[in-house]
Amino acid sequence: MNLWTGVLPAITTPFNTDLSVDHGTVRSHVRWLVSQGCTGIIPCGSLGEGATLSQEEKAAVMRTCVDAVKVPVIPGIAALSTAEAVQLARAAEEAGCAGLMVLPPYVYSSDWREMKAHISAVLRATKLPCLLYNNPVAYKTDFTPAHLAELAAEHDNAVAVKESSTDARRVTAIRALLGDRLAVGVGVDDCLVEGVDAGARFWVAGLVNAFPAESVRLFELALAGKKQAAFELYRWFLPLLRLDTVTKFIQLIKLVQQEVGWGHERVRGPRLELAGAEREECLRVLREALANRPAL
Repeated sequence: MNLWTGVLPAITTPFNTDLSVDHGTVRSHVRWLVSQGCTGIIPCGSLGEGATLSQEEKAAVMRTCVDAVKVPVIPGIAALSTAEAVQLARAAEEAGCAGLMVLPPYVYSSDWREMKAHISAVLRATKLPCLLYNNPVAYKTDFTPAHLAELAAEHDNAVAVKESSTDARRVTAIRALLGDRLAVGVGVDDCLVEGVDAGARFWVAGLVNAFPAESVRLFELALAGKKQAAFELYRWFLPLLRLDTVTKFIQLIKLVQQEVGWGHERVRGPRLELAGAEREECLRVLREALANRPAL
């Protein structure tokens, strides 16, 4: 089973009115995403509000996803401390997850020596294949191609990278240095076509939570090199995809999900639901997209 192919939704975490995790909605949502052609599920990541979930809640979400679908479940592994990240990686393996998406530590970011030690500790704690998550915009830690090569040389289970630097040239640079040693995926929604054109072979996506059929079709067209058809669908999708690239991406995507009938806009603090002009602008973008939704 190839984990690193197709569209892998980084799922949101739905909450009940008391802000406990709504496992029923988790279950129905991931089943719907898979039914629309998604090839794996990534819970507990940034979009999943992983920083607001306890270790026990993360493990429970993992188990719900593993029980709900037959595709690979690849949870985000992120924590404030290295010890917590190691504990979470082991919990994911116990839950039956197929792989891990390994993030740098929350809050603290420093030099390569410290970041390498953190990631290496997680990689040593599991036998599962691991996706290294590079997102210098959000986490202030940049895993350069040379850094990735170091990790790949020292850890056999470092097998893929989610490249979210927003620079499609990074995909080319990783492939030039590492060849096929690491599978490369796009981690920024509005860089999908450019990333695939540069050689990325999977997409860790956000707006897929509300638009899985369109996401899967866009990825397929890009991968097949059908540039004109991909461009036409991309042009329609871009105003929505750009919601994934700003500070309030979680609130925006959850609001879009709510409006299309697949979730609720509830978020955990410190986030608050959108209000005023921000909320209205998101709804305007969505209304325009729905009014011009293409036939697939």
